[in-house]
Amino acid sequence: MLTPDQARDRAADIVSRAVRAGADAADAVFAADAATDVGVRLGALEDLGRSESEELGLRVFVGQRSASVSTSDLSAEALGALVERAVAMAREAPEDRWAGLAPQERLMHGAPPLLDLDDGGDISPADLRAWAEQAEDAARSVAGVSNSEGGGAAASRSVWGLATSHGFAGAYATTTYSLSASVLAGDVASGMQRDYAHHAARKRAHLETPESIGRRAGERAIARINPGRLASGPMPVVLDPRVGSSLLGHLTGAISGQAIARRTSFLLDALGTRVFADGVTICDDPHRPHGLRSRPFDGEGLPVSPTAIIADGMLETWLLDSGSARQLGLEPTGHAARGVGGSPGVSPSNLYMQAGVIPVETLIGDVADGVYITELIGQGVNSVTGDYSRGASGFRIVDGAIAGPVAEFTVAGNLKDMFLNLTPASDLEFRYGINVPTLRIDGMTIASG
Repeated sequence: MLTPDQARDRAADIVSRAVRAGADAADAVFAADAATDVGVRLGALEDLGRSESEELGLRVFVGQRSASVSTSDLSAEALGALVERAVAMAREAPEDRWAGLAPQERLMHGAPPLLDLDDGGDISPADLRAWAEQAEDAARSVAGVSNSEGGGAAASRSVWGLATSHGFAGAYATTTYSLSASVLAGDVASGMQRDYAHHAARKRAHLETPESIGRRAGERAIARINPGRLASGPMPVVLDPRVGSSLLGHLTGAISGQAIARRTSFLLDALGTRVFADGVTICDDPHRPHGLRSRPFDGEGLPVSPTAIIADGMLETWLLDSGSARQLGLEPTGHAARGVGGSPGVSPSNLYMQAGVIPVETLIGDVADGVYITELIGQGVNSVTGDYSRGASGFRIVDGAIAGPVAEFTVAGNLKDMFLNLTPASDLEFRYGINVPTLRIDGMTIASG
């Protein structure tokens, strides 16, 4: 695979060609990836895959007109045709007065921060298979587990480079390792229940052991055997961290520059106002060492820095790329995200809600009748109104303690109210790209299936 310097140079070369071909401005992305994944089931090898790719994306501007093209054919002849086609397309495109590269004076210069995202990615398929087998074996050894959907292990290494015609060129490499196990518990008479466990890390040394991942998958599956039903009505809801993080996804979608500029957000007029309860702080940290979403610069070449998006319940900022910032009369926030094709959008990096001060036991302890949710199903969220309705399963809370499993119910509310009535526990762990502690939301509506 190419080095980051080579990826940067590839992107810079195609930008130079575009300018020579008549583009007023241009930027380009070069992305390379190599991945190996192994899947086993019931102790036998089921899948072994290897993928390698190199792609290049080019965006050109002719005045206020722009066009984007991409290719995986990196021959000199193909790249020459790509440049000519992009410039020709831009000349015919409609004008967009908000289009353009990021402000030149805001570009990142100097050495990027050291984020420790790449350990070389040297691991054999045999080692990955051993990991997958160990994870599945640990899951199947949990008493009550009756079948397996398999264990999986994967490793990948990626290189990403960006160059612009007005002075930026940079690149970086990342590695990712992941392990998972998924098993079933119960029988036909009691109803089969499935659950899983998964972990991913930038560095091999930071990945959880296969045994701990498998054991967690098995214990989660057997805990769900023989689910009951909930009574319908309003009640406190407690969200497990692995599902509670989805609320932050709804938040970032609502505060993206595109949603605000198009006036399609339930938080349209909320900047500078209280959105969450007192004490709730939500941060974005692109500089987290070996973070799953860490990055030294954004998708337009702007520097990135830790940001409090919500500070003590108050909404402090939109998430803006350059195009949406110009449309709103604001400055870009360093949250531009860029794929190989198309124009930049926005995305947070390592997003997390700070831990609260209340232990989980206390958060649950005064709930006389409620539900602890471990799985959310479906996508019933209206981004314009904030109306929220999703299928769910989990466990009853009775007199302050986790009781038996429950399934086939719907949890509903409005995200504005949910945010304001949310209380975080003190158990934050950094396991995913988006992380939250256990969350309690009072007054949600439960409808039993």
